[in-house]
Amino acid sequence: MAGKAPTGDPVQDAPDVTTPQHAAAGLPAVGHSLRIAQQQMGVRRTALTLLKVNQKNGFDCPGCAWPEPDHRHAAEFCENGAKAVAEEATLRRVTPDFFAAHPVSDLARRSGYWLGQQGRLTQPMYLAEGSDTYEPVPWERAFDIIAEELHALSSPDEAVFYTSGRTSNEAAFLYQLFARELGTNNLPDCSNMCHESSGSALSETIGIGKGSVLLEDLYQSDLIIVAGQNPGTNHPRMLSALEKAKANGAKIVSVNPLPEAGLERFKNPQTPRGLAGSGTPLTDYFLQIRLGGDQALFRALNRLLIEAEDISPDTVLDHAFIDEHTHGYEEFAAAARATDWDEVQRATGLDQDGIDKLLALVLDAKSIVVCWAMGLTQHKHSVPTIREVVNFLLLRGNIGRPGAGVCPVRGHSNVQGDRTMGVFERPSAAFLDALDREFGITSPREHGYDVVRAIRALRDGDAKVFFAMGGNFVSASPDTDVTEAAMRRARLTVHVSTKLNRSHVVTGARALILPTLGRTEKDLQASGGQFVTVEDSMGMVHASRGGLAPASPHLLSEPAIVSRLARAVFGPQSRVPWADFEADYSLIRDRIGRVVPGFEDFNAKVARPGGFTLPHGPRDTRSFPTSTGLANFTAAPVEYPAVPEGRLLLQTLRSHDQYNTTIYGLDDRYRGIKGGRRVIMIHPDDGASHGLADGAYADLVSEWSDGTERRADGFRVVHYPTTRGCAAAYYPETNVLVPLDHTADTSNTPASKSVVIRLEAATGRPAPEPA
Repeated sequence: MAGKAPTGDPVQDAPDVTTPQHAAAGLPAVGHSLRIAQQQMGVRRTALTLLKVNQKNGFDCPGCAWPEPDHRHAAEFCENGAKAVAEEATLRRVTPDFFAAHPVSDLARRSGYWLGQQGRLTQPMYLAEGSDTYEPVPWERAFDIIAEELHALSSPDEAVFYTSGRTSNEAAFLYQLFARELGTNNLPDCSNMCHESSGSALSETIGIGKGSVLLEDLYQSDLIIVAGQNPGTNHPRMLSALEKAKANGAKIVSVNPLPEAGLERFKNPQTPRGLAGSGTPLTDYFLQIRLGGDQALFRALNRLLIEAEDISPDTVLDHAFIDEHTHGYEEFAAAARATDWDEVQRATGLDQDGIDKLLALVLDAKSIVVCWAMGLTQHKHSVPTIREVVNFLLLRGNIGRPGAGVCPVRGHSNVQGDRTMGVFERPSAAFLDALDREFGITSPREHGYDVVRAIRALRDGDAKVFFAMGGNFVSASPDTDVTEAAMRRARLTVHVSTKLNRSHVVTGARALILPTLGRTEKDLQASGGQFVTVEDSMGMVHASRGGLAPASPHLLSEPAIVSRLARAVFGPQSRVPWADFEADYSLIRDRIGRVVPGFEDFNAKVARPGGFTLPHGPRDTRSFPTSTGLANFTAAPVEYPAVPEGRLLLQTLRSHDQYNTTIYGLDDRYRGIKGGRRVIMIHPDDGASHGLADGAYADLVSEWSDGTERRADGFRVVHYPTTRGCAAAYYPETNVLVPLDHTADTSNTPASKSVVIRLEAATGRPAPEPA
């Protein structure tokens, strides 16, 4: 039998700390996966469920968006994927009796970990205005409440419709259609908080805001640069792809402020060598860069490549590609030649010998892939940083040929698909025109709110209804105090969810929790059993079919929730066949095929085992749908964070027992931290200079140019081999330190990876014992 949910919150600021590990996965990962799964699901359910994860006839893992290989292992999941599945397929239940015993004032004092461990939501719940207790409510009444509040708005733009990346293509398409029939483009999504910088930079430079590589490109690459990414925790199945690339002769370079176990050595649990042997060393060269120095690093590389071409003409740069397929080379080259080496050293913390060593690997490689994640996308200068990565690849023709290209590694399993389906606050006119032709509606053309602007609108009273399709908006967003105050100003907050989270206890005047089916569960509608589809991080679209009985007979699927909501709001006068869409998802896919390019004959394509690949002009034909019709070089000034004397530069990150804001446990096994989350990792020399021994406690204070400060108190100091002058701590505990307006230029993504802080010794804590 599965274990019971915890009844009390564990202490999270007093972990046991040991030395970091230097290898990922292996037997410990297998054991931990099975232990968590059995605690949540029981033995038999664990076996039945895990063997269906990421299989062609199974369901897509609700965790990360890493693609599946064509030939799949029977256990095609990673440790964190097993945790994600276990928490969704758990036998624990949150019933109306639970809410009766735990008023909102009590739940608000609980940690996110405790809330998530209580289990699956089973019935729609309603918090009436002035009440402190959620009560069960019939689905029809829940939709009527939402319709009442939407009809009371003075403008549709007073409503905000947020989307998490877990939402299927079918549900996302209906969701954005609902919002546009209502009359708003207020469709913020989790991309706004993670890879929006990637989309902004890639759209400008290559014309498509998605990566240009497939798994086969990684396998064929000569050199893979992994920058600002920790795949061992955040995308563990990527390690298998890197291992295969290594076996085919690839070199791997890691660029990161922290050494990460998964990139050092991988013990593949699907192979005897991984289970019982030493595994595979992955990284050939590790550049321990200063936070925010990546743009300067790639600019320096680009200068060195241009100078190498000067010395040996026609041997370094791909002039045929540059001449035929790019624009802006001369202006870019002039900026690159003007690179200041002293500035590069200050920005990166690297010496020229270290950069020259990377240059030698680049010059030896005929095909290069650059992978990145939040370490590049969540700085103020993230967009020019990613543009500089594109410059680097364009110089040698490394886009649009095998083994080469850009590889932004997305987080949530369908975050890319949701955007493809039209969940975007700034949709193209072509998309809206196609939507209007198909459904006979008139979509609004004014841009809507992204995440940051939505919070401002709620804060300022310009938005009054907040509807979230999945996710944990309150915990995922920056500036925790401001975000929570903004949510409490709403007239109505609605969350479509599978489990409890912090967003359910930070409510508007009225609140609804609408429980939905998970990926693991059967979806039976009027026309029979249904499946949904998702798009992975590399533009592959495939089906997902759950096999478990629903956690409760009161659950609705996400497409059903949107369809019934639309019928409650629009009534019979809507020209959209909402009831038909709920009954048969193939009808939704037919309409998607007529609206979204690349999805023609959608139902036929997705019927093929493994699905299909979406077209990608830069990758497929070296065609670039930009404003110039070519791939664009750019020449932005080099930027990097300035840190005053006596201060540190903080990045927020995940622990290994965490996926986004979902906390599976309190251990960060690879970093040697067990039983706690309120930790601040700093270099031992920085600890000495700040008078903070390992084991001391500190308060974190972020400092801003307008003179304001933000505090997060009571963090255990961990001396850690990070870059000097840099620090790391887990989110969402440190989101309070990041102001709402501290965002990336152009993309408006919260800049959570470059926060200037000072450390103050925490009062009321005993000093650590001398080492």
